[in-house]
Amino acid sequence: MTNQNPMPVHSYPQWLADLKQRIQAAQQRSVLAVNRELVMLYWQIGSDILERQGVQGWGAKVIDQLARDLTAAFPDMKGFSRRNLLYMRSFAEEWPDAEFVQQLVALLPWGQNLLLLTKLKTREERVWYAAKAIEHGWSRTVMWHHISTQLQQRSGNAVTNFEKRLPAAESELAQQTIKDPYLFDFLGVSNEAVEREIEDAMTRHVTKLLMELGEGFAFAGRQVNVEVDGQDFYIDLLFYNYRLHRFLVVELKAGEFKPEHVGQLNFYVTMVDEKIKSDEDKPTLGLLLCKQNHRVVAEYTLRGMTQPIGIAEYKLQLPDDLAKYLPSIAQIEEELQGEDPRK
Repeated sequence: MTNQNPMPVHSYPQWLADLKQRIQAAQQRSVLAVNRELVMLYWQIGSDILERQGVQGWGAKVIDQLARDLTAAFPDMKGFSRRNLLYMRSFAEEWPDAEFVQQLVALLPWGQNLLLLTKLKTREERVWYAAKAIEHGWSRTVMWHHISTQLQQRSGNAVTNFEKRLPAAESELAQQTIKDPYLFDFLGVSNEAVEREIEDAMTRHVTKLLMELGEGFAFAGRQVNVEVDGQDFYIDLLFYNYRLHRFLVVELKAGEFKPEHVGQLNFYVTMVDEKIKSDEDKPTLGLLLCKQNHRVVAEYTLRGMTQPIGIAEYKLQLPDDLAKYLPSIAQIEEELQGEDPRK
């Protein structure tokens, strides 16, 4: 029987786009499955080496011999060097539980697992960065950036009044979203730069800026105009976080913290709540960024504020011994556009 209701021509592009998305998703799942199998294979090899060296008393020379034999047997595979076999041994030693490996670190490419092993000192740190990398889809370069700039120590470190001004369930997530200090070395401006110079540089490097702000942020505008009672007011920087479902007002100060800065920011947050946010958005957050944050004074100042506000320092230049190890702006922006997860 002939089909009396053929597919309308105009629906073909939408159907094709849907098929492409499904194929790409399937390819990604396939790559991740291959990666998981490879990491588990490396873990099993490392566990075998540990067992034979521990129980049977085999010495270090067994790794040299194993590297030669496996490389000869599988010449197309590049993972059986002596160095990588030693990493496999360390990997199995750090993560002795096979089920835990399958549930967490096997979801990461081998290159990222090597970063966790070689660049971090404690298991707690490794678990934290592994979980964040999986949650946010970090590439190897982005992971290294976050490790080298001590993201874990900076997250949730800002002075805020979130606990007093937000529901408990929202307060903790909002607190962890705010850092202290923020690292803006990628802006390429000197420590003497004025606020407008810093804002200009932020808009030029908005991709890197969003990465430093954290997951879920989108740039909503600079010098955003809001009219109140016939007067024009201008918000330095406005962002929206789709994970928090709320706006973030950023007030930038090129000097040290002063209590009067918070009163101005409190006013701007109120304006956004009244004039910009929709009924579906949650209450707006404020973030005051200054070169030097006097924490005790900041804590006292926030007690009198009606809006949820955080106060943090920012750094425009990093010490040379740290900066030289960080990936370049070009590398970061390239990685943010996607990397082969098998690397």
